Amino acid sequence: MKVSEIAALLKSSPIGDAEREIYGVSALEAAGPSEVAFVEGARSLDQAKASRAGCLLVPEGVSLPGKTTVSVLNPKLALIRIAGALHPPASPPPGIHPHAVVAPDAKIALDCSVGANVVIESGASVGEGTHLSPGVYLGVGVRIGAKSILHPNVTVYSGAQIGDRVILHAGVVVGSDGFGYVFAEGRHVKFPQLGKIVIEDDVEIGSNTTLDRGSLGTTVIGQGTKIDNLVQIAHNVKIGRHCIIVSQTGISGGAEIGDYVVMAGQVGVGERAHIEDRVIVGGQSGVLPGKIVRSGSVVWGTPCRPMNEHKKTTARLAKLDALAEKVQALAAQMAKLSS
Repeated sequence: MKVSEIAALLKSSPIGDAEREIYGVSALEAAGPSEVAFVEGARSLDQAKASRAGCLLVPEGVSLPGKTTVSVLNPKLALIRIAGALHPPASPPPGIHPHAVVAPDAKIALDCSVGANVVIESGASVGEGTHLSPGVYLGVGVRIGAKSILHPNVTVYSGAQIGDRVILHAGVVVGSDGFGYVFAEGRHVKFPQLGKIVIEDDVEIGSNTTLDRGSLGTTVIGQGTKIDNLVQIAHNVKIGRHCIIVSQTGISGGAEIGDYVVMAGQVGVGERAHIEDRVIVGGQSGVLPGKIVRSGSVVWGTPCRPMNEHKKTTARLAKLDALAEKVQALAAQMAKLSS
């Protein structure tokens, strides 16, 4: 694309060499004369001045004399759009691979792509334009919407419902049994895991994440939510819309997560905890069972509490050794005086 075409796509006007041809996107510090990069924040301006990038996407009002630039409201979002135009995702050819195993009554849209060693059980349905990579397993009665992508070795247990434009990365398991037992008569007796799981539209789930079906209810992953690799979501969990859940987070059974919640890495959420809308939970925090975290809160620590309180406590803890030394010295001094 020429810089002028990039500007037109972004509904902006170029400054500099509008005829320069751009072939790819790159990080600001590594971009070359045929690549586009984005500038975001004051810290990036010095890098931008030294950059060799053929085109720079800059915030509105930023001037970089001697550089070819396109001004936009959100440079990072603009780069995403340009990357999509320069590097459109490859569309696998439609059709069912001869080594796939598809039940006679399964409903597969004509333009779906079904890879080698895919297994689709009875009553399952797959929507238009969906791609099933090699090794995918769809259990009895599974429903997959349109334009979804299931990467290699995704396993979807019977009865699961997955919406449109959902991306499941390699090794994701959807709808496995929850971890529920009753201890009776000297042993652990498995509680029935007969519920459902629903993944709504535009959800993306990272590699080797596991999502359990409800025990007697339904596990729900809300529209637009993005879940990282290696996350565990237990039975009957309800996750709202447009949440971000980062790697190695574990959410216990019956917990409820509101809309637009951000959970950093290695967060643990106890059974039946309730995290309301627009909460931010800091990394390695613990939300205790039954805890309610109110809307708009920013919490950190175990047990989690408001971030400012946690930071003050951490600062005080860092001074404990020095305080202990002072106390010991004072105790020794008092002992001398008393003797």
